[in-house]
Amino acid sequence: MYAKLALAIACLSHCTAPTVATVGVDVSQAVSESVWECLETPGGQGAIEFAIPRVYKSGGSVDTTGVASIGTALSAGIKYVDGYVFPCVSCGDAAGQVSAAAAAVKGSGYGMLWYDIESYNWGSSTSSNQAFVEEMIKEGLKLGVTAGIYTNYYNWQSIVGLDYDYPSSLGLPLWYAHYDNLPSFSDYTAFGGWSSPSIKQYEGDKSSCGIGVDYNWYPSSFDEVREAATKKQRTAAMELFNMTDTSVWD
Repeated sequence: MYAKLALAIACLSHCTAPTVATVGVDVSQAVSESVWECLETPGGQGAIEFAIPRVYKSGGSVDTTGVASIGTALSAGIKYVDGYVFPCVSCGDAAGQVSAAAAAVKGSGYGMLWYDIESYNWGSSTSSNQAFVEEMIKEGLKLGVTAGIYTNYYNWQSIVGLDYDYPSSLGLPLWYAHYDNLPSFSDYTAFGGWSSPSIKQYEGDKSSCGIGVDYNWYPSSFDEVREAATKKQRTAAMELFNMTDTSVWD
């Protein structure tokens, strides 16, 4: 008994609680409630715990099937459901695109919007690209949208420059892509002011439960990502726009 008691006391001092890791998917097609339930079933990559449907298409319009997939995911019992915005750079009006996406998902129960910054239709001018990104972010802040950035090292380098840190300075977390099939941040190389990422897309273009998905990983809880991002971005919005009424963030 004394040996067990001593071991318990030692563990209280030195043992580390098990790490909680979550696996999820992002999708760019309609997903029914039954398919989400299939994806939640252990097997293969394991049961998913978060989902990120596309809610705005690179052609310049709201992705209504993605918006609907937010609802079916929540109905299937997936606790953490966000949306991602694939902007149409050639369409211009970055603010209008964010506004349209935000209006489409309002009241859906979504958590965050992720702005997809990858090599597709971006111009060669990093300063112009930076201005487009900033317009997206500022519109989201005005609307009380908690947002993050989806990209990777090389896309960030070619589109806006590795040292461009406007999003990270305002508290937008990073979701980065590196298809090494490893749910781990051990491969991460810092860029854009992000000393550490929040989510990793570690496997892409997979077929699961009859649909195409990308697999993503986060080492803890989505609550932590959302709460920290919301707090920082609310503060940033107040400072940038001299907001006294922050009810849009409630």
